[in-house]
Amino acid sequence: MKPIPLSYSLRNLWARRLTTALTAGGMALVVFVFAAVLMLDQGLKEALVDTGQPDNVVVIRKGSETEVQSVIERSQAALVESLPQIARGAGGLPLVSRETVVLITLAKRDGDKPANVIIRGVGPAGAALRPQLRVVEGRMFRPGSSEILVGSSIAQRFRGMGLGDAVRFGGREWRVVGIFEAGRSGFDSEIWGDADPLLQTFRRNAFSSLVFRLSDAADFPAARQTLDADPRLTLEAKLERTFYTDQSAMLSNFINILGLTLSVIFSVGAVIGGAITMYAAVASRTAEIGTLRALGFRRSSVMVAFMVESLLLSLLGGVAGLAAASLMQAFTISTMNWQSFSELAFSFRLTPAIAVKTLLFALGMGFVGGFMPAARAARMKIVDALRAS
Repeated sequence: MKPIPLSYSLRNLWARRLTTALTAGGMALVVFVFAAVLMLDQGLKEALVDTGQPDNVVVIRKGSETEVQSVIERSQAALVESLPQIARGAGGLPLVSRETVVLITLAKRDGDKPANVIIRGVGPAGAALRPQLRVVEGRMFRPGSSEILVGSSIAQRFRGMGLGDAVRFGGREWRVVGIFEAGRSGFDSEIWGDADPLLQTFRRNAFSSLVFRLSDAADFPAARQTLDADPRLTLEAKLERTFYTDQSAMLSNFINILGLTLSVIFSVGAVIGGAITMYAAVASRTAEIGTLRALGFRRSSVMVAFMVESLLLSLLGGVAGLAAASLMQAFTISTMNWQSFSELAFSFRLTPAIAVKTLLFALGMGFVGGFMPAARAARMKIVDALRAS
């Protein structure tokens, strides 16, 4: 015997348009939360992971989790710069940037509540090591001056950070001479200046980190081994992408645990709602089920038809929820990076993998919610079903 046509399930969903819309709407809300959590986590990871280049290496003091906590003496910096694995730039100079990273407090535009912001002092090769960075307004700061570049996210969200504005920190006045974008990476939430004046301003004798480019990305193990073997160095080296991935770990885990917990809780309600809808459909179509069985359709065919109906219902809710979640990509949110204790802005990001996971999640709810009602419909005896009509 042939299976029950798909059109049978589609017509039944259309015949119960209001119930279908309400049930699919409940599932869509759960799917929206589930997709938004995945998109938020993806946006966070892209903002930080994309901050790093695959052939760049970050060197910090051993035991330091962030650049803010790290200290690298000038003598140690000179030893690192002598590594043979470092790429050479114009004039044969090593592509190394001695950097100092400091947290300062600025007031946001939307209120008086302050937030921590990273100020990064970079060396002459600092910009060359980050090819994603481009100045979109103004110009690059002059070496040795009290001039700073401001990330686009900082310029938008903090007062006194526009082009030409003067800001005072560290007992010194600094002039904003340029605004830069860095491909929505973590650098968009930073302020850049020349490392030497910033060291003097904050009365520091040592750097926070060193960043250098490898001649070949495959040379990283050799470079790390050389640093580990030198007793004069208490430093550790990480590929830049690995370094920034570690920076996102704590916040990413929090988002996933909180968001997925909420999704599971809400999905229980959605599954119960879907099951109630399907049980009501079975109860109202007892005569139809008896007729189908009398026409020779097997129990398995009846069960499959009701399961298909439940899955179509969940797929409808899944597509609606995913479509609503995709609109979140137009928004940028900011939060504190718990690793560096600084403000970080990032956007929701929808990827094909997230879309597939979301739709599978929706279909999973439909399967769980529809299985028992479908099994009940399949177990009905022909005589009892026809009598009930």
